[in-house]
Amino acid sequence: MKEKFIEINKILVEIYDDIIRIEEYSIKSGVFKDLSITEIHTLEAVGLYGSKTMSEIAAALEITMGTLTTAIDKLIKKGYVERSRSQIDRRIVNVSLTNKGKLAYRIHEKFHLDMVKAIMNDFTSEEEEVLLCALQKLNSHLKEIYKSSKNKSS
Repeated sequence: MKEKFIEINKILVEIYDDIIRIEEYSIKSGVFKDLSITEIHTLEAVGLYGSKTMSEIAAALEITMGTLTTAIDKLIKKGYVERSRSQIDRRIVNVSLTNKGKLAYRIHEKFHLDMVKAIMNDFTSEEEEVLLCALQKLNSHLKEIYKSSKNKSS
């Protein structure tokens, strides 16, 4: 039984590392080589439509406002996002994607979809269902572990 756990851990670590490497390579060899993975994830947190407040984005990314401010400043300089103050409450800062930011978002989203399609080519319908179920359970358990460990440290 222990050997099985060791093998599962090894595979999960390899999958995580492979996805990160593939993602980094895709970004660095693509049109948006001036973006880091962290910046792409910040664009994703801003979202494709409308705008979000700095507080909403920081909460989604689980980072401090200071860290987010630095990241948004860099993305503004690169032309991917724009910042504006709320007309109702001038203390609230809204962030939205520019056209360039929306294009980067869509291309990155397509990268992920293409990667999943390529992986799924070798799966039967039954294997797809089993994989989906297993990944949903894995995701749920990881979220519980994270939530539990976060509560312990609070």
